[in-house]
Amino acid sequence: MSDTTNQTSQHKHTNRLINETSPYLLQHAHNPVDWYPWGEEAVQKAQQEDKPILLSVGYSACHWCHVMERESFENEDTASLMNQHFVSIKVDREERPDIDNIYMQAVQALTQQGGWPMTVFLTPDGRPFYGGTYFPPNDRRYGQESMPGFPRILLTIADYYDNHRQEVEEQANQLADYLKQRSSTPLRSKGGIIPSGTIPLEMLNTASGELASEFDPVYGGFGHAPKFPNTMSLEFLLRTHQHRLRGEIGSKATKPELEIVEVSLQRMANGGIYDQLGGGFHRYSVDAEWLVPHFEKMLYDNALLSRLYLHAYLVTSNPFYERIVEETLDYVVREMVSPEGGFYSTQDADSEGEEGKFFIWTTDEIESALLAEDARLFMLYYDVTQAGNFEGKNILHVEQDAQTVADKAQVSLETLQASLKRSREMLFKLREKRVKPGRDEKILTSWNGLMLRSFAEAARYLDRPDYLQVATNNAEFLLRELNRDGRLLRTYKDGRSRLKGYLEDYAFLADGLLALYEASFNPHWFIEAHRLMDEAIKLFADEQNGGFFDTGSDHEALISRPKDIMDNATPAGNSVAVDVLLRLAAFTGEEAYRRRADDYLRPIADLMVQHPQAFGHILGALDFAISPGKEIALIGDHRQSDTRALLEVVNTRYLPNSVLTCAALEDNESIQSIPLLADRPMKDHKATAYVCQNFACLSPVNTPEELGRLLS
Repeated sequence: MSDTTNQTSQHKHTNRLINETSPYLLQHAHNPVDWYPWGEEAVQKAQQEDKPILLSVGYSACHWCHVMERESFENEDTASLMNQHFVSIKVDREERPDIDNIYMQAVQALTQQGGWPMTVFLTPDGRPFYGGTYFPPNDRRYGQESMPGFPRILLTIADYYDNHRQEVEEQANQLADYLKQRSSTPLRSKGGIIPSGTIPLEMLNTASGELASEFDPVYGGFGHAPKFPNTMSLEFLLRTHQHRLRGEIGSKATKPELEIVEVSLQRMANGGIYDQLGGGFHRYSVDAEWLVPHFEKMLYDNALLSRLYLHAYLVTSNPFYERIVEETLDYVVREMVSPEGGFYSTQDADSEGEEGKFFIWTTDEIESALLAEDARLFMLYYDVTQAGNFEGKNILHVEQDAQTVADKAQVSLETLQASLKRSREMLFKLREKRVKPGRDEKILTSWNGLMLRSFAEAARYLDRPDYLQVATNNAEFLLRELNRDGRLLRTYKDGRSRLKGYLEDYAFLADGLLALYEASFNPHWFIEAHRLMDEAIKLFADEQNGGFFDTGSDHEALISRPKDIMDNATPAGNSVAVDVLLRLAAFTGEEAYRRRADDYLRPIADLMVQHPQAFGHILGALDFAISPGKEIALIGDHRQSDTRALLEVVNTRYLPNSVLTCAALEDNESIQSIPLLADRPMKDHKATAYVCQNFACLSPVNTPEELGRLLS
């Protein structure tokens, strides 16, 4: 008997989701709901029986998704209503961002808000006509708002579909037209397309000012509770700070960019959103102070945050930022790397049915685990109290700097730091014995591309060969297991790769591979990145209106072809694709790449700088496109001391608008693959650096001092 048969026999109900690989879908495989995965079988049933489709979209680490499952989808009576009146489809938004994107736009148009779980009612051919997010099991009142219970919603929608078909069709047609129009509208800001050659660097100052107006000067970050890290906006401000330092932006800053970045990074890393014992960041903070997080840990957050802290370290040389980078990446190595080398997706907020239980502490637990003096210092530093700060227990966080705490405790700084180190190690070992939060072990190509870049950059800038090995293992795994007949795939779990890759899968992986090339100088990674982007242009480019569609030309037909241009929790596929095109143009000199990027940036540049929080990553690409970037080619063996001395000059600087290549004279594969290396003789038979800027190359140099002057 197979494992699946064994598992099925232990449950009262088993539906079609039992054959899926997504942990989120498998969580619903024993619901009494007759769930279907997205596909032709469900659509045909809906059409044959003339039933509306109930589409439910969520993801494994979504707390309210689990709540709605317990309250409604495990309820026999509610499931009976769903099975009687609807064809129910369950979708993992992380596997199918296309479906999530399309129907989230519809829900937002209907309700002016969105989120997960998302519940959408569709006609049998897939047109939405009603939707929402979480529905309670019974009618409820929240403050002034009344929420109908899910059974009442089901009966109302079923009646409406059966007895008011014309109104359903009218609503469905209007929403379908709206969705199609959004995906086919030419890119253009309110002010029209900026004429060729006239995008001034000063535009970046406008975006900086907009971000400064939303900055929280007390706790860092932007806006009020709930508060998200907004890594891409902070990354953009680091870039703007560099321009201001060099005098390339003339007008005065509303608020110094580096101050915004540093206050935010320090507050986050000292807050409860950061795991003070195990490293890594939780999803977001429910308050403005970064104290109480939503405890799930997402791979993409930790990829983007570790990279941001790394860049802040390059700018400031503050070892605090280096520590956060290493602790975060070490957490990923410990908890989120599969035996094959892929990165898992998420860790849940809940363990043993309680949110945050794994991470929180009582004073009794700490005092029983540590020596009395160590416990006293630990609780003073991490603000642990008898009353607690979260449901009677304590989320560890840092309110005061170590010197202040040492003075208050009347011990030396060295004594405090040694004590804290002992205590963290002891409590971490104790915590490891607890029941860990659930882990979504599906491997997504796009999110892996984000983390691949972060490990590659950390390997390069921190001189960590172990991180380089993690990145190399990951790249080899992705190209081996998620590449079928030249077509990149989306997801992998339990030995099964499936679903055609989206734009973000191609762009994020190409981005990671370019970073891995710059860390290792193995031309294979550059060649693969180049190939992926050429393939992405064929599959996703919107030649009529500019930019890229999210789904490929070989994708199943949906009611619209989504094209996301705004950066959200992760960058938009378009944002990363444009960035990669600009970097490839610098490496190869292929003007077609630069033109394609420019054709995307120019129509929306004005919109981007007016609404920077929605365009954080693509603002970095705009910066790359309009800044005096540097193309750096080193001729020499990167394993030899003279070449390494030149590399150290490059790798101790924050140079976001640069590309770096390196090869020995006899490395024909690299020189033939990367035009930036071509026709670069050694000077005086020594390792030689060539720096080009604004389509002109400066004189080659041999010494670190000379190279440093060229990069200043």
